Amino acid sequence: MMKSIVAGLAGTALLATAAFAQAPTATTDKAAPAATATTTSASDQWRVSKMSGVKVYNEANENIGSINDLLMDKSGNVKMAVIGVGGFLGMGEHLVAVPYEKLKFVNEPVAYTGTAATNPPGRPASTTTTGAATGTDKTATTTTSASKWYPDHAVFNASKDELKNMPEFKYSE
Repeated sequence: MMKSIVAGLAGTALLATAAFAQAPTATTDKAAPAATATTTSASDQWRVSKMSGVKVYNEANENIGSINDLLMDKSGNVKMAVIGVGGFLGMGEHLVAVPYEKLKFVNEPVAYTGTAATNPPGRPASTTTTGAATGTDKTATTTTSASKWYPDHAVFNASKDELKNMPEFKYSE
């Protein structure tokens, strides 16, 4: 038994010596050059994932719903916005699809005037800013919008009742 162990160790030592003695072969594989540190800026673009939930107002600054989804064609162009109208916590909500180009996106908050009881939480009673009636196009941005990657709200020229009377949008399976 001892002879077998010694023979095994000797054989292993001979094989290891032969492996170390071989010169390395030249290969064409070289390490990839170090990646240059580049950053891209998309300050004039909005994240689609952040568009869901953006409030939609009409020209009279009345909240008429919120964006639930964006539908695009096979080339990646957004064609329709699915807006949820009515309902409470998603229950009883009426979904309608409107042409995306009919929406105007605004970066500034909606103008609120009146008492603090009618203003949303965190907004002072005397707040007066530009709102839906002074809508801008989809490509306009401000530092406020760029920092949060989505517009403050959208404007669609219809009343809540007009949207509720539009044909309901359903996702086909």
